[in-house]
Amino acid sequence: MIRKHIIAAAAIGGMLTASQALAAIEVQWWHAMGGKLGEKVNEIAAGFNASQSEYKIVPVYKGNYTETMTAAIAAFRARKQPHIVQVFEVGTATMMAAKGAIYPVYKLMKDAGEPFNPKDYLQAVVGYYTDTDGNMLSMPFNSSTPVLFYNKDAFKKAGLDPNKAPNTWPEVESYAKKLQKAGYACGFTTGWQSWVQLENYSAWHNVPFGTKANGFGGLDTEFVFNGPAQVKHIAAMGEWQKSKIFDYGGRRSSSASKFYTEECAMYMNSSAAYAGVRANVKFDFGVGRLPYWPDVTKEPQNSIIGGATLWVLNGKKPEEYKGVAKFFSYLSSPAVQADWHQFTGYLPITYAAYELTRKQGFYDKNPGTDVAIKQITNKPPTENSKGLRFGNFVQVRDIINEELEAVWSGKKSAKAALDSAVARGNKLLRKFEKANR
Repeated sequence: MIRKHIIAAAAIGGMLTASQALAAIEVQWWHAMGGKLGEKVNEIAAGFNASQSEYKIVPVYKGNYTETMTAAIAAFRARKQPHIVQVFEVGTATMMAAKGAIYPVYKLMKDAGEPFNPKDYLQAVVGYYTDTDGNMLSMPFNSSTPVLFYNKDAFKKAGLDPNKAPNTWPEVESYAKKLQKAGYACGFTTGWQSWVQLENYSAWHNVPFGTKANGFGGLDTEFVFNGPAQVKHIAAMGEWQKSKIFDYGGRRSSSASKFYTEECAMYMNSSAAYAGVRANVKFDFGVGRLPYWPDVTKEPQNSIIGGATLWVLNGKKPEEYKGVAKFFSYLSSPAVQADWHQFTGYLPITYAAYELTRKQGFYDKNPGTDVAIKQITNKPPTENSKGLRFGNFVQVRDIINEELEAVWSGKKSAKAALDSAVARGNKLLRKFEKANR
């Protein structure tokens, strides 16, 4: 009899568990995180799902950033959109202009009754994703900024201080020549060349990338990244390409292999490349700030963010949006954000996550992992260093990539290439302005 009661109780318990699982409201989250990052995204979703029984986050990998954003737009038009979509920072203006498609995060959290204070987030992160009234439109998730990774073993071999990254561009050139003499084929390479060598370069040197506060001041903005400071830098890189002081490795992050295989001793890319570097290199490596030109600025300004945020799409039921809001609260919690930051190299988007990471001794055990935070908060942002907000910027980056490749191959001068990129980019800005008046 006792055994029958136990079996009956277990059966009832199983039925209850099954009914609870069936009752859970599903929330679709489309993202662009592949590989180890994708595994971590799945882990975060599983953690939230295990923390409560009302909602179930379903993460779906949709390809790279451009593919994910394109898929979400197409799905919205077909009325088959997800609740949440991850959009990279250059898609911000496009998402803001999608009238009726977006459920602003500040409104979502208020409507759902979830505690939400924008002051909890890093200023550089908040500023990029707010409207003119300071309201946060999307939920920060994976924010990064570019840094310089360098091969400490190579530095030792070349007679350089392994605990000191080059601070200026003249030092980068000098270090690269010594590294080449020590047997390394190239001095440095870079990922995401537009973002690192033009967008962040401009902010770091406090020179404008575009008018109207880099697009924050209105749709009638124009590009000006063909100024003397930018031309000087791209011209130098073009010369360095000839002797492999700099060696181009691709538009996104395919240049990483040049660093992993010790072909290049220095590598500039997102702070989030930290996880990949750590997993792939067999040498001791360090992390340094972006270099600057002393004759352009005496002291660098602050770098700007990359990465992506989570946008909420309209067209779902109120009870489903409550699940979205609860997930965002979970995602922003210090423990979750600190773990994400420490695993990936992305910035801790909240001050609490940064403090928790510091108290846990992570920065002491992993020197250089706090460089990105110090760099992006180096000075209060100016109109030149708050970020970028340009329409059609995904396509503009393709244009910039084309023109920079013409410099690296010796087909164009830096000035001719940047002048062309600005002229072509401005045409796309006018198209965007006309479509969103």
